[in-house]
Amino acid sequence: MTVAAAAAPERPAHRDPNVLRWLGAYTASMIGDSVYFMALAWAAARTGSASGAGLVLAAGSLPRALLMLGGGVLADRFGPRRIVIGSDAARALLVLGLAAVLFLTGPTVAVLVVVAVLFGAVDALFLPAVGALPPRLTAPGQLARVQGLRALAARGSTIIGAPMGGVAVAAGGPSLALAGAGVLFALSLPLLLGLRLRPLPAPAVSDEEAATKAPHAWHDLVDGLRYIRRHPLLGPLMLVIALSELGFVGPLNLGLILLSEQRGWGASGMGWIVAGFAGGAAGSALLLAVRGRVPRAGLVMGVLALVGGAGIAALAQVPSVAAAAATAAGVGLTAGLAGALCGALVQTAADPAYLGRVTSVSTLFTYAVIPLSYPVTGAAVALWGTGPVYTVSAAVCAAGGVLGLALTVLRRAELPR
Repeated sequence: MTVAAAAAPERPAHRDPNVLRWLGAYTASMIGDSVYFMALAWAAARTGSASGAGLVLAAGSLPRALLMLGGGVLADRFGPRRIVIGSDAARALLVLGLAAVLFLTGPTVAVLVVVAVLFGAVDALFLPAVGALPPRLTAPGQLARVQGLRALAARGSTIIGAPMGGVAVAAGGPSLALAGAGVLFALSLPLLLGLRLRPLPAPAVSDEEAATKAPHAWHDLVDGLRYIRRHPLLGPLMLVIALSELGFVGPLNLGLILLSEQRGWGASGMGWIVAGFAGGAAGSALLLAVRGRVPRAGLVMGVLALVGGAGIAALAQVPSVAAAAATAAGVGLTAGLAGALCGALVQTAADPAYLGRVTSVSTLFTYAVIPLSYPVTGAAVALWGTGPVYTVSAAVCAAGGVLGLALTVLRRAELPR
């Protein structure tokens, strides 16, 4: 009697060399990102123009937002691994080239803006593709664990990358830091080349649909948006992501600076609050990476989004730095876990043929809302103060949780076993 037909047990993601190669490449790229942005900020500051420095730092946001959806189309057309490899190779060459320019000459606003725009355009290709890779690397039951590992890598990269960039700038100026970032991008390439991808299942389309499908990128984009809109789970999930990001990003970035100034907590107080949030977010990522699956994921996601919203409102009311740091840790834990569950549900629900486009839409909310929310948050705080602004932001964030609990398809959503 043969047992060849029996299904082999799936390998846990944290023990899968294929997943670990992807995670190593992703971590190297994220650390490179942190070092690059640190070096770019210092190079912009050395131009001597405050307005020019602001222009440099904002220049990459526009192409990233405008081209993100196109990056998803390319990931689905040519495969996410090819796009990630090409993006990291382009970023390595671009950043190393800027390092050489700054080593030979002083920084100018024009050169830095051009590099920032090109880097943002390449980022728009990288982000959807790297998010579309995990379902091609491991079994569906491991995708929640992969989301936890990815979140841990992102948090760790920020902790490592920012000090590394600062030390490099102090030791050799922005050119040395940029050279280090370029090397980190290059280090990801052999890991990416070693990935083994699972074959895609046959697309679930009729013969008539396959015959009439146009081979143009624009039609692919429209088809992807239509797919999300018609999908019973993905459409509502995108609304949850949009509401959560809109209510979360402003208060936890610019709003936190303004709150610390008003309360007299200063930069050190803000540092403790950010550390509390980072610790909570790291804890949620570790929990998901170790556990691997959360039962009743949709229900848990909605409840955690509500709790995270309440925590955001409480941040503006607590009387001390210690209480604010503890509250921020709670927000990081609940919002981080809710976001990771949302990401895992997106990856398991999407047809693999559409995953690049689906990922690009969910990523677009994150990277387009962030730069747009800062001036709105700043103007609102100037007009009404931090308390009302935090309350409104908390309500917007909590609305994502309410939507998740109100819609049966979201409330009953489950991750694969």
